[in-house]
Amino acid sequence: MLSGLAFAITGSMFLTSCGGAGNGSKADSSASSDNNSLMGAGSSFDNPLFSKMFSEYDKANGVKVNYQSIGSGGGIQQLTAKTVDFGASDAPLNGKQDSALSSPAIHIPVTAGAVVVTYNLPEVKDTLMLTPEVLAKIFLGKITKWNDPAIQAINKAVKLPATGIVISHRSDGSGTTNIFTTYLTKVDKDWEAGPGKGSSVNWPVGLGGKGNEGVAGSVKQTTGGIGYVELAYAIQNNMAFAKIQNKAGKFITPSIASVTAAANIDIPADSKVSLTNTDAADGYPISGFSWVIVYKEQKYSDRAADKVTKMVKLIQWMVHDGQQYSAALNYAPLSAKAVSVADAQLKSITYDGKTVLQ
Repeated sequence: MLSGLAFAITGSMFLTSCGGAGNGSKADSSASSDNNSLMGAGSSFDNPLFSKMFSEYDKANGVKVNYQSIGSGGGIQQLTAKTVDFGASDAPLNGKQDSALSSPAIHIPVTAGAVVVTYNLPEVKDTLMLTPEVLAKIFLGKITKWNDPAIQAINKAVKLPATGIVISHRSDGSGTTNIFTTYLTKVDKDWEAGPGKGSSVNWPVGLGGKGNEGVAGSVKQTTGGIGYVELAYAIQNNMAFAKIQNKAGKFITPSIASVTAAANIDIPADSKVSLTNTDAADGYPISGFSWVIVYKEQKYSDRAADKVTKMVKLIQWMVHDGQQYSAALNYAPLSAKAVSVADAQLKSITYDGKTVLQ
């Protein structure tokens, strides 16, 4: 199943199913005469899973989905401009983004996954362990060598090289960055006072890469490199990733089981919730939901009612039948609580004031 990720990772932009607009497209998808074609943009975190979901949905239903893997920030921008039918983001809209919209939008959870800390140390065969404090100091530029005593103290049985640490981070507005920096803000006061949390932050050190694809590629090509990417990208590229110490003091390997444990929480009606620094004893601490974001009222820009119905049914399928493709691609299937919230959000979508899903 993971072989299907290769194209998503190597391409600078991914189009699901067949043909579609490129990253620079300005055409309003709602004005398209093809009601069997939908356009989405945003999260590269979601891209491997969306690749599979949208391909399978097209086979079964004859509805093509052209998805641009441009980062959560880009997806929100295109949704705001109404150049796509839906955006996808690993960070919920903030107040500024909400106020930029022409009308209210809703968040529909579609998956949960792990942001892993991946590194390139060919001579180290053991899986490294990192504490929150050490991880924050690395990305603050306070720890600059892999054999630093603070790292060695956690990994006593590992012979660490004196190789310099080369940090890779996202250069684009990114929900993956939001998950990672939200975690660091929760666990480290220096990080909270410094870069803080957000989809884009002022990084103290490091090289920027576009998308999960760019960061994964940068780390893989750089001996001594370290970065943060969605789990599937690390696995597809055969990259090492660290065990992270959680709030319970356990060093947790990112996996479907540990993300599921982190996501086993109460979810508010608007679905906006963070999974980072979970209280779950077996939960992976850098986990997060990802959402499809759409306008609650769908009658705008001459959108056809039939096209809106197709979009809502697609998202409903993603929340239900589409979850069967999650595990093989290292995403955690939605919990029953998350599905319930997603269904309620879907039923709130209207066209000319009338509920789309009956």
